[in-house]
Amino acid sequence: MSQDQAVLNRIWCQTLLEEMTRFGVSEVCVAPGSRSTPLTLEAAANPNLTLHTHYDERGLGFMALGMAKASGKPVAVIVTSGTAVANVLPAIAESRLTGEKLIVLTADRPVELVGCGANQAINQLGIYSSHVTQAVNLPSPNVRLPLNWLLTTVDEALSHQAQHGGSVHFNCPFPEPLYSANDTRVYQEYLASVSHWQQSNQPYCERRFSDAHAFPEEGQMLSRKGLVIVGSVRLAEAKAAQQFAEKLGWPLLCDPQSGISSEWAHFDLWLQNSAAKAVLDECEQVVQFGSRIVSKRLNHWLEQHVRRSDAQYCYVSPAPDRNNQSHLPQQQWVCDIPDWIDTKLSKWTALNATHAGWADALKRYAYSTAELAKLHLSNEPMTEIALALDLTERAPHAALFVGNSLIVRLVDMFSAVDGRDVFSNRGASGIDGLVATAAGVQRAIKQPMLMLMGDTSLLYDMNSLALVRNTPQPLVIVVANNDGGAIFDLLPVPAQQREALYQMPHGMQFEHVAAQFGLRYANPETLAAYQGLVDEHLAQGQGTLLIEITTPPQQAAQQIKQLMPQIHAL
Repeated sequence: MSQDQAVLNRIWCQTLLEEMTRFGVSEVCVAPGSRSTPLTLEAAANPNLTLHTHYDERGLGFMALGMAKASGKPVAVIVTSGTAVANVLPAIAESRLTGEKLIVLTADRPVELVGCGANQAINQLGIYSSHVTQAVNLPSPNVRLPLNWLLTTVDEALSHQAQHGGSVHFNCPFPEPLYSANDTRVYQEYLASVSHWQQSNQPYCERRFSDAHAFPEEGQMLSRKGLVIVGSVRLAEAKAAQQFAEKLGWPLLCDPQSGISSEWAHFDLWLQNSAAKAVLDECEQVVQFGSRIVSKRLNHWLEQHVRRSDAQYCYVSPAPDRNNQSHLPQQQWVCDIPDWIDTKLSKWTALNATHAGWADALKRYAYSTAELAKLHLSNEPMTEIALALDLTERAPHAALFVGNSLIVRLVDMFSAVDGRDVFSNRGASGIDGLVATAAGVQRAIKQPMLMLMGDTSLLYDMNSLALVRNTPQPLVIVVANNDGGAIFDLLPVPAQQREALYQMPHGMQFEHVAAQFGLRYANPETLAAYQGLVDEHLAQGQGTLLIEITTPPQQAAQQIKQLMPQIHAL
């Protein structure tokens, strides 16, 4: 058999990528590079794959994360060797915590070129450490290893990912030459062993997982004063949880990531009222659907209440990961949320729970809190809190992407988003990669979208504005510019170092940034002007509008402090 290393590299990559399509991969995110040529060219040649490109590997990883987040399917990432590999780590770390399936294909120098001064060669083995579900260090393509081995290796890793989520890393060392005019006919004999697989559309090896679940005994929950908490879940899961709470007559506390709200909204604020908290303290049963609760006050109440009382704590999620930051006694049900709810309700013949409506008195606190906030801000110019309050009514048919740091906390406190798809990066809760993740989400959902984020977050991810220059669906990015990290106004950081070492004022605005990337730009001063800009752009049909809301530093923190005495007095 004549040897053509470039063709053999391509054969291995064609096999890798084709098998991935049979595990549901249809989107591949590609950064430029020469060592990754075999992967890139085979991805481009596969008719079942759609390519998305970006010159910044960090943004590329987050774009893939957003696509996986919105689609629920695995998304592949291809990068070249060296520091390009390291730049994907932030997105991988996020996926480890929130479960999105990334398949990261990193090109590498062959082993004989690592650690000997060769160009663009770093030690890539184990580079993602515990942040990946599995790491597969492939050898350099060679005919001594049959393609059958390669397929079963891929299948084992992707089957594991299908069950556990998170990212899988395939490190792929390619010897030179990387380019050849020959075709695969020189390796016909080598390819013969997988000819039947090539002619099918099924994975080479398949693993099937049982859908059988064990459910808690009926009757126990019905006799208790229960509470339903909904965290970061898909909208369909959130609506099922809402139905569950309504049928039992239990209060429903909804994180903004759930995409739904209830008559018990704004709990992060009214939990500071002692009378309201005393009512909630009567709770005897907590059922939580999904993880990543934004509200620190709700998390603190849950920790203290379960520890000090006999309340039972039940957590339901399709993800097997431990979600118990306070290490409370907990029943965890790893299963499909709507299935769990349907099974539960079908077993309960008497759905009139003993204590239905036990916490209806809390609705008054939620309503009064919302009214106080509106009155408190009625005479103010455009503020960050006004932005959060307005989100309840703004762009009801658009998906939402909520950034981290201060803005997500304001949304949690003041918004009541109901019946909408809401996306975020609340795993590691970093401010890096937010624009890129939102770009990936929109590419997957193909819908208009409204994004809220902070100024430091946008500075961190300005490169990724290149990904939203020509969006087929309209996108509005709202950046609240308070000149630095205003989240630290809400935290007990040292006052003398707050500005220099935490807030880090930058004194920059984003008008010229928008011009650099060819985006529309506006800087409205009033709420009415802002509302008109958002509504008009989302109705136009395509492209990105960057809206900058300029507010004084510390304004949001001061307004919240002024509001608290009135909430305490409710």
